[in-house]
Amino acid sequence: MVDTDVLIVGAGPVGLTAAAELRRQGATCRIIDRLPARLPYAKAVGVQPRTLEVWDRMGMVRAALEAAVPLRGQLTYADGVEQARLELRLPPEVPYGFAALPQYDTERIIEEHLARFGTGIERGTELLGFTQDADGVVSRIATASDAREELRSRFLVGCDGAHSTVRKGLGLTFEGGAFPEEYMLADVEVDWNLPEGYGVRSMHHGADGRIDDALVCIPLPGERRYRMSMLVPPELSTKGENAAPGETAHGLEGTRAPRLEHIQAVVDRLSPEPATASALRWSSVFRISHRLVDRYSVGRVFVAGDAAHIHPPTGAQGMNTGIQDACNLAWKLALMLDGGAHPRLLDSYDAERRPVGKEVVGRTVRHATAGGVQTATDDRTTVMLREAQLLVAYPDSPLTATNGADPAEADSPGPGARAPDCRGLTTSLATTPLRLYDLLRDRGHVLVLYADSADALTACRDTAATADRLTGGKLPAFLVAPGDADTAKAGHVPSGANGRHLPVFRDEAGEFAPSGRPARAPRTSSRPSCSRSCATGRTPTW
Repeated sequence: MVDTDVLIVGAGPVGLTAAAELRRQGATCRIIDRLPARLPYAKAVGVQPRTLEVWDRMGMVRAALEAAVPLRGQLTYADGVEQARLELRLPPEVPYGFAALPQYDTERIIEEHLARFGTGIERGTELLGFTQDADGVVSRIATASDAREELRSRFLVGCDGAHSTVRKGLGLTFEGGAFPEEYMLADVEVDWNLPEGYGVRSMHHGADGRIDDALVCIPLPGERRYRMSMLVPPELSTKGENAAPGETAHGLEGTRAPRLEHIQAVVDRLSPEPATASALRWSSVFRISHRLVDRYSVGRVFVAGDAAHIHPPTGAQGMNTGIQDACNLAWKLALMLDGGAHPRLLDSYDAERRPVGKEVVGRTVRHATAGGVQTATDDRTTVMLREAQLLVAYPDSPLTATNGADPAEADSPGPGARAPDCRGLTTSLATTPLRLYDLLRDRGHVLVLYADSADALTACRDTAATADRLTGGKLPAFLVAPGDADTAKAGHVPSGANGRHLPVFRDEAGEFAPSGRPARAPRTSSRPSCSRSCATGRTPTW
């Protein structure tokens, strides 16, 4: 007997995302967390544009936009001298900007979204161990009432952080290292007059040219409120205090929380102008490691987020990478559970997401040791797109097939690339132009077709009918056509003998054709995870 389709261990942003996407896709799951309540800490605060796009697809971006504040850039100071300002600017076709949102609010928003599907967190519940066989996983858990239970699920997903019980139970290696420095975090208000929406990075160099003092401040929702990080003074050092043999030194630790006077001392040394810190909400000492597992799954058990990769917080990449791990894995598990996929589909999770994790670990270590994101040598647009995680792509995934086009010569996204948004799509019924993302929101796989001629229209109509037949009606489709083409005159066209019709949207703004149309084929399709191409065209995925 199976108690649930998927057991998720860990109710942080990654575990909650996995649960929400599984439930949205129709799978059952249970999510457990050993903590009795959500922690009121602003730990991970940066939300990347790619994550906002994922939340848009999931149908929960509005709540995030209402709670977050924009990140406009970074002010950098070296030895008291202002350096070049970093502006967080993206191309105008990108629908979302960089945002700051305390982790507890991120968790609240996803948890409230999950509750729409009738699923809640089982608090105070801890995973003790597990075994797996060919058909499922048996997990041993301790509940909030200290009862011991066995729970059988078809799959187990470990989103339980840097000290993951699931990762250890799988015997995965977690190779890497740790930075020797210790840092302190503080959530405070500060009365300086620096530009709103800008982070602050202030450094001091010693006689040897190395950074020997640093202050990094990220704006938070509220009046002049920031999450500050800085090196700890000797009296707060926790080195070796809580580390068990072989344990990963990463995250919040220690019992000596920094006081406001510790924060003020650093502000006095490194603030760009005289300022007073106040309203300390919380503080902690933390360590930073950089590690990556050797594989993201064994059999029916998977790891995601910090359970799979940890690295410096430079560029706010960690939580966002984990959220996208969870989304990538969840739709594949849901499709497997629905009986609509080959078992090898799940192999693509490691094939797609582990290279992303490896790149993020390497890049954040380089930036942390070199002095920040602004030290990257690529052109500024590439740097911003990469930090926004909009360049994440899966060209080498086992799910990606080429369409015969040379990626270097294509004027549109290649196989495995992100599906860009576009504006100006209209119909005879919608008086306000729509975005492509409006048509993809809160859906699973979608077949998106493009036709700029009568012959292309016939091919697209046949493709939609074939896809409908092969998937048992589970793959919705729509057609995009140039605004002035004959193919755009009808609001819909017949797509099969079952009476279904193919909705038609007019590309009045001309944005879909250059950004979304595949180089050599009239057909594209969208899945819930990033964007990729098939032999007949490009398949946007999430």
